Amino acid sequence: MKAASVGHQCPECVSEGRRTQRPVRTAFGATRTGVRGYATISLMAANVVVFILSVVSAHNRGAALGGGNLSGLLGSTTPLSVKLAVVGQVDLSPVQHVAYGVSDGQYYRLITAMFVHYGLLHLATNMWALWVLGRPLEAMFGPWRFLAVYLVCGLGGNVAAYVISPTAFSAGASTAIFGLFGVFFFVLRKLNLSVSSLVPILIINLVITFGASAYISVAGHLGGLITGGLIGYGFAHVPQQRRTQLQAAILAGIVVILGIATALQTQHLTSTLQG
Repeated sequence: MKAASVGHQCPECVSEGRRTQRPVRTAFGATRTGVRGYATISLMAANVVVFILSVVSAHNRGAALGGGNLSGLLGSTTPLSVKLAVVGQVDLSPVQHVAYGVSDGQYYRLITAMFVHYGLLHLATNMWALWVLGRPLEAMFGPWRFLAVYLVCGLGGNVAAYVISPTAFSAGASTAIFGLFGVFFFVLRKLNLSVSSLVPILIINLVITFGASAYISVAGHLGGLITGGLIGYGFAHVPQQRRTQLQAAILAGIVVILGIATALQTQHLTSTLQG
C-alpha cells in the first residue's frame, strides 16, 4: 500500500490513476517535457558537431576559426561549408552564369545551411541566442513542436536568401533564430506578457543586420523573421479544439509556399541560363 492524503491506496490504483489522468498542457499544447530543453540542446549539439567537422575540413584551420571577414571577427569558408551553404548560381563573368547548388538540384542546402557557421564567434553568438530563446519556447511548445517550428523558420530564411541573393553563400542558424524572435513576439502577446524586453533586442539585431549587410544575409534574417511571425500568429490564434492538427496545417502550408517559391526561383535561374 502507498500513503495518500486520504489514507492508503494500492499500487495498482495509483498506476491506473496516473494512466487515466490527463497531463497538464500549456496554451500551445505542450506537456512538461519541454522544460527539459532536449530539442534546444540537441540543436546546439548538431551545430557544434557540424562546426567541428567544417574546421577539420579546412586547409587553414586557424582562418576557419577566426580572422576572416568583418574585420577578422568571422572565420573563412571551408570545403564543408561550401558544400552545405545556400547558393543558387555562380557568376563566372558579367555575362556567364552557371547553375550551382540549390538551382542544380541540391535542395538539401536549404536545411543544412542553418547548421553551418563561419568562425567560432559566429557559432557562439548564434548558440547563445538559441539557448536564450529556445528554452522558453520549447517549454511552451514541447520538443517536437519546437523542433518543427525551428526548422521551418530556418527554411523560410534560407529560401528568402536563395530567392533574393542566389549568388551569395548564405549560412548560419540566425535564419531560424530570427524566426524564433517572430514566434516569441506573438507567444508573449497571446499570454498577455510584455514584449518590452524583446523588441529592443530585435531592433538591435536588425540594425546590425543592415549595418553589416556586406557580410550578413539580410534576406535570410528577414525571411526567417517573417516566417516566424506567421507561425507565431497562427499558433496564437488557433482554437483549442483540434489545436495540434491546425498547428501542423500551418507549418505544412508554409512549407508548401516555400517549396513553390523555391521551384519558381529554380525555374527562373535555369531558364535564364538556357536563354
